[in-house]
Amino acid sequence: MTTTIVDEEDLRDSLAGADEVRVVSPAAKVSRLAWLTGAEDDARAEADRAAQSVAEAAIGRASIEVDPTSQNTDAAQDVDDALRTFHPDEVVVITRKGEESTWLEDEALRKAVEEAGTPVQHLELDT
Repeated sequence: MTTTIVDEEDLRDSLAGADEVRVVSPAAKVSRLAWLTGAEDDARAEADRAAQSVAEAAIGRASIEVDPTSQNTDAAQDVDDALRTFHPDEVVVITRKGEESTWLEDEALRKAVEEAGTPVQHLELDT
C-alpha cells in the first residue's frame, strides 16, 4: 500500500522474498475542500503514479498487479476491499518522512488489517 512514488532501491529489501505483489494506492492526498466538492482527480492521478512506480520498481522480482479497485479517497476501504480478494503474507505500507499520513491512524484501516490477521511492515522512506 502506497501513497508515494518510489524507486527500485526503495523497495529492494521489502520485496526480497515476494512471489506476488498487489499494489493498493488510495487517493489519500486529497484536501478536505477537494473531497467536499468532489474535485478528487489530482489525488487519484497522484495515486495512480504512486501505484505505477511501485509496480515498475518490483518488475523482475515478483508477479505484480495494481489493484484496479484502489485509488479511492477512503484508504481503509481500499485496504479492506483488497484483503477480501487477496490474502497476502504481509502488508507493506509505504510513506515518506514528513508527509502527512493521517489515513494510517484511521480506526477502520486498523480494523481491516487486524481482522485479516496479516502482519504489517511500515516502510518510511527518506524525503
